[in-house]
Amino acid sequence: MRYAMSRRRRNFLAGLCAMAAIVTIVLDYSCVNRQPVRPAQSVESQKATDIQKYDGRQFTVVKVIDGDTLDIDIPDANYNHTRVRLWGVDTPETKNPRTGPMFFGKEAAEFSTTKALNKKVVVYLEKDGNTRDKYNRLLAYVQLPDGTYLNERLLTEGCAYADVRFKHSFYNKYRQLETLARSQKKGLWRNITEDQMPRWRQKREGLAAEVNN
Repeated sequence: MRYAMSRRRRNFLAGLCAMAAIVTIVLDYSCVNRQPVRPAQSVESQKATDIQKYDGRQFTVVKVIDGDTLDIDIPDANYNHTRVRLWGVDTPETKNPRTGPMFFGKEAAEFSTTKALNKKVVVYLEKDGNTRDKYNRLLAYVQLPDGTYLNERLLTEGCAYADVRFKHSFYNKYRQLETLARSQKKGLWRNITEDQMPRWRQKREGLAAEVNN
């Protein structure tokens, strides 16, 4: 009986040793192959890098994603191109899976494509504001070859809303450009209804109606 117990004990201990060896090997392998974690770049450091890399420099627009979003031909982190989100404007969505294509989204995207795709543009950033949005897209004013700005052209032609959710250097000017386009019923303002607007804009329209009443 004691012999049988001793044999079972030896087998048990041998099994434990084997398991411990396997765990040790796995841990050692993980340590060797684990990549060092780089500290996140601070907002101020990112801003300084972006201003030096992009501000006032000329690039070619290689892709238009939406009326207010495009790619320029300079690498950004792990991407071959830099994605730019136009400061101060919001065009109707065309590819957002949550909203689907929105009223006048196709027209806004076509306008930006005509004006900017494969064109050399100059990018300007906010010196006192953010240079990136929450999706890490570069926030910029994009100057077209004719000297005008795509941000402003979208507003004056009624292809975009003045994005009043975020402050920027041309906040009041952009609101005025939108007001003018709306009074002239240009672009989307010709026959848009409130329910066709982005949700944030619907809320703003509702608040304005309450004030007026």
